[in-house]
Amino acid sequence: MKLSRWIFGLMVGMATVNSPASDAGASESDAGQIRQLREALVQLQANFERVVREQQAQIESLKQQLAALQAAASSAAPPDATAGTAPEAATPSASSPAAVSDRRWSPTDPIRFGRGSAYADLGLVATVAAGGSTARDIEGGTQLGGHDPNQRGFTLQGVEMSLQGAVDPYFRGNVNLLFGLDGDGDSLLEVEEAWLETVSLPGNLQLRAGQLLTDFGRINTQHPHQWAFVDSPLAVARLLGPDGLRNPGARLGWLLPLPFFAELSLSVQNSHGETAAPFRAGGGHHHGGEAEELPFGFRHADNDRGVRGVDDLLFAPRLAVSFDLTESQTLLLGASAAFGPNNSGADGDTRTQIFGLDAYWKWKPARAHGGFPFVSWQAEALLRRYELGAVDWDENGNGALDEGEVEDAATGLPAVLGRETVTDWGFYTQWLYGFRKGWVAGVRFDFVTGERADYERGGLLLNGEPLGRDPLRHRRWRVSPNLTWYPTEFSKLRLQYNYDDRRDIGVDHSVWLQAEFVLGAHAAHKF
Repeated sequence: MKLSRWIFGLMVGMATVNSPASDAGASESDAGQIRQLREALVQLQANFERVVREQQAQIESLKQQLAALQAAASSAAPPDATAGTAPEAATPSASSPAAVSDRRWSPTDPIRFGRGSAYADLGLVATVAAGGSTARDIEGGTQLGGHDPNQRGFTLQGVEMSLQGAVDPYFRGNVNLLFGLDGDGDSLLEVEEAWLETVSLPGNLQLRAGQLLTDFGRINTQHPHQWAFVDSPLAVARLLGPDGLRNPGARLGWLLPLPFFAELSLSVQNSHGETAAPFRAGGGHHHGGEAEELPFGFRHADNDRGVRGVDDLLFAPRLAVSFDLTESQTLLLGASAAFGPNNSGADGDTRTQIFGLDAYWKWKPARAHGGFPFVSWQAEALLRRYELGAVDWDENGNGALDEGEVEDAATGLPAVLGRETVTDWGFYTQWLYGFRKGWVAGVRFDFVTGERADYERGGLLLNGEPLGRDPLRHRRWRVSPNLTWYPTEFSKLRLQYNYDDRRDIGVDHSVWLQAEFVLGAHAAHKF
């Protein structure tokens, strides 16, 4: 990969040196040549990743063929073929079991099935956390993410198996299966991703279809082992859902014909299920330590009808651009949105709109070795507008207040809530400093809140107790410093402290130690 990038940089440099653009007195014909060179450069950038993948597949195939031929030739050689060679000058023979093993596979090599233009690399990542918190409601309370530490003691955050590779010369595929345990010790098995993607569509287009992580912001498209912190940011977990946004669908990406990286994409997916929490998925929370659960907005989830038409789908456009500010600094900016129906109330015509902005900046000097030292900054801001439908809490229509029903304090009868739109927003910002090889220090600040809604002012009661602000929308913030050590590229240890401040609940302190290891291959992460 590094060699291919070096060759690509050399080609671009030669084109720049020979370009008429370097001549201060360029003529109109020269200007035309400049435009042609720019267009050629953009096309070359678009095809670069595809060419590298094809080259890697060919290289791996040739390596396997060479190893097989060498092993066969060595096995046919006489036993004393290397007799008389000094031990210190000897090269391990191909017939040596250790040499054959080292040549055919090492910890840095993928576990591969198949060869040539059709293969699959197998990898596995296991992540476990240990620690504790002063909070009594860790799972779903201080920790909102579905893969966050969920209890005192030990949490298996996930064991992820990945399969990725070339299906044929036209498609590549990827599957991510995640096994985990919830706070009650119940086993969970999730298909995080399972998609097929084109590698050679014309017009700088790329199509992906299957089970997809929605292309929204930065964190949502990352698997938990890619996070720079033990847990997910508060704003992402609250506004996009504990498991983020992911569902069956398709994504079409277009690399724009510009002199810098710019990609416009549109994802179209199903909008129902637990992995589309801000849209058509049920969800509740424990209020005030009570056993009863109340859904978001104190309204029942009554509109999980599947897909009847285009209006029942989730649409998520995104624009991402990247610039090299200097030889050692890179900036990536993104804007995302997600639109679809939600299941608030019984009318079936309520919608959710989510907007997001994200930024990523990284500094890495030319003298960096093994990726260190470096400094990076990342931030995301999200805003969600959620239409709440009208709901009558008189569930059985008897005109009297029954146990578990929300009460209107003014009348003593089951509450009747009207339609309204509520707005919630939040952000996180994080800094990472790789101060020496294998060591990274980081700090993250989270904030999330919601505007006070009419239903929160209405004097509602549950079992005689005032409800007040919705805990799923109330203001809270967190500061999280951490320190990560990477003994090798296959393992890491991370220590993190969380200072949580939740309005009307108070301050909690949490300390988590996370350990992770990798077996086999794992696809390269997005910049």
